[in-house]
Amino acid sequence: MACNSGKTSIFARSNQNEQFMKENRMIASALIAVGIFCLGWFIKAGIDNFANKDRCVTVKGLAEREVPADKVTWSIGTKVTGNDLPSLYESINAQTEKIKKFLMQNGLEGKEITVNPPSVSDLEAREWGDNTKNFRYIVNTTITVATNKVADVNKTIFKQAELLKQGVAIENSDPQYEYASFQQMKPEMMEEAIKNAQKTAEQFAEASNSDLGQIQTAGQGQFEIEDRDQNTPYIKKLRVVTTITYSLKD
Repeated sequence: MACNSGKTSIFARSNQNEQFMKENRMIASALIAVGIFCLGWFIKAGIDNFANKDRCVTVKGLAEREVPADKVTWSIGTKVTGNDLPSLYESINAQTEKIKKFLMQNGLEGKEITVNPPSVSDLEAREWGDNTKNFRYIVNTTITVATNKVADVNKTIFKQAELLKQGVAIENSDPQYEYASFQQMKPEMMEEAIKNAQKTAEQFAEASNSDLGQIQTAGQGQFEIEDRDQNTPYIKKLRVVTTITYSLKD
């Protein structure tokens, strides 16, 4: 009986070992199956990514504004001619004072007006040119106005005949208008340009039965300031263009 009991115990242990090995084989098979599934999924994702990596759309976004210039620089030249330098200096200084008074009467301030020192040209000192003129010296000076009072300057330009009535001969350069506040508008215009670019990209994606993905590349944006037209240089056209590339996906 003791012998049979030992055989039964050995048989039981054998069955347990077989059961344990069977379970291990099942676990291993399950792990292999999971590994194969994951590998297949990664391969598919890689193939999809490879197939879609070149699917993209590049669009441009535009934002424009028309704004009045907020800074103007206006140079006014005047000159006198003659043969006596001391009297010419007195004459040019008198004309300069008349111009300054005229400007200040039309809303400009002294700190906005700069008077350059007079320059003298001696015609007899030239080795070339017409020596038959009845005067020897030309004395020039320039009065420069730099201000943000664009409207006042524009009004003053149309009143220059008042200086002629006072015997002041003037030589004008064209006023130079600027929009100095442009830096403050950059963020707002850039945001608008990006939104317009996105709308264009969405329309393209919809037309190609795709979904719009993330931004792949984006340009900082090209900013331009130019006159609206040659007749109104005090009206500026602001323009910003940005270029953005989006990915496309099914």
